Amino acid sequence: MPKLVDRELRRQEILEATWRIMATRGADSATMREIAREAGYANGALAPYFASKDELVEAAFLFVFERTNDRIRAALAGLRGVAALRAFLVEVFPTTETTRSEARIVLPFWSRTVTDDRLARLSDASVVRWREELAALLAQGRVDGDVTVDTPDAVLVDHLLATAYGLQVLALLPDSPSSPATQLQLLDAAVAALGAR
Repeated sequence: MPKLVDRELRRQEILEATWRIMATRGADSATMREIAREAGYANGALAPYFASKDELVEAAFLFVFERTNDRIRAALAGLRGVAALRAFLVEVFPTTETTRSEARIVLPFWSRTVTDDRLARLSDASVVRWREELAALLAQGRVDGDVTVDTPDAVLVDHLLATAYGLQVLALLPDSPSSPATQLQLLDAAVAALGAR
């Protein structure tokens, strides 16, 4: 009797192998052959799950994005407003090996969005989602009296996202990366500024 294959489990294993290669050796090293080897499959075994490397890179980005969102949901449990906002951003800032590895995947993905409209739209959808979530937390902070600055919330959200995305670049500099301590100080300064007038 032929062995039954759990298709979703196999896809997950392939994505995790892709994630490991991209995070440790870079996006260019993530060839279909190397991914198959890393996942423990024969060359060509990926084709039923991912038709091309581009499709796999897209899926790896979504994998990272959803993994980050899972951590954010867990970190926000029982929190609201400014406390939740800070917890949200801690899960995005590249202060741990996990979040630095995720940045190593996200940065090459962004470079592909310049010439690939489909990937650009995918990236844009993730930004829209985070903008909405951060805006909702800022609104809670205003209700709670912790956000009192006159700056419009849309501007605050983009400032926070720009800081998070910029740190994903700065934290990966080879000789002078932005340290986790510095990143958290930047975060705390940004959060404190929300209560300034």
